Amino acid sequence: MEYAIKVKNLTKGYEGFRLEHISFQIPKGSIVGFIGENGAGKSTTIKAILGLLPIEEGEAELLGHNICEGQGDESWREQIGVVFDECNFPVSVQVKNIQAIMKNIYKTWDGEKFAFYLKRFGLPLNKKVKELSRGMKMKLSIAVALSHDSKLLILDEATSGLDPVVRNEILDIFREFIEEEEHTVFLSSHITSDIEKIADYVMLIHKGELLLMENKDEILYRYGIVKCTKEQASMIPRELVVGKEENEFGASVLVKDREQVMEAPFMKNIPGMPAPVIDRAGIEDMLLYMAKSK
Repeated sequence: MEYAIKVKNLTKGYEGFRLEHISFQIPKGSIVGFIGENGAGKSTTIKAILGLLPIEEGEAELLGHNICEGQGDESWREQIGVVFDECNFPVSVQVKNIQAIMKNIYKTWDGEKFAFYLKRFGLPLNKKVKELSRGMKMKLSIAVALSHDSKLLILDEATSGLDPVVRNEILDIFREFIEEEEHTVFLSSHITSDIEKIADYVMLIHKGELLLMENKDEILYRYGIVKCTKEQASMIPRELVVGKEENEFGASVLVKDREQVMEAPFMKNIPGMPAPVIDRAGIEDMLLYMAKSK
């Protein structure tokens, strides 16, 4: 399998926060959703692998190139489209004049493709950047990211603060983008419903620690939430428990193998005890339970 992103033992610290030996690999041709609560380390990870932050330990490769090594020919960087949660274009520039700036930055700039996305997104050509809504600014950033021969899109909270209609439109663009096998999307978001709709793989980070990197469909099929008494919760094999919540009424337990738990003896009707209930777990459940268990 070929990988668009390879990260090994990435370490970066600030006062009060530390990314600790993060390792992961992103397969080419996939969409990977990167989730975690605010302050979990998503933006720090993305800026580090882009070479925008100095790292203390470890290494990162994008499209087969080590980001920490000067390699002379840096043209491969034009194959990476990046969108942050804020629009970084000059605020007084009109939308139609963004092209004049970008074509002097990217040798692979495709003006026709940019014009196509401006029209598709319904962006007003004569408006200045500062006059655009947040949704329009994000569409403009994505249009630019897609217009310079990008093979890898890296997006940091690009859909946050947008209404569901605009978010769905942007997700459709990402689906179309990866129809080409060499194209990959790495999408950081705390909107778990977006990740559940579009991602092939899910990565979960919490307090600088990578807790999960799994196939999304496998997660949705295998993981479950057991609602039961505290006594029944204590009977679940520890190796199957991912996270747990308890209150005066009972317990809810996130388990990594729903079918195995369903066959366990304690799931049968026991005189004097209510029968446990097991539901499928969603991506938001994974985030909530795993974060609370750490």
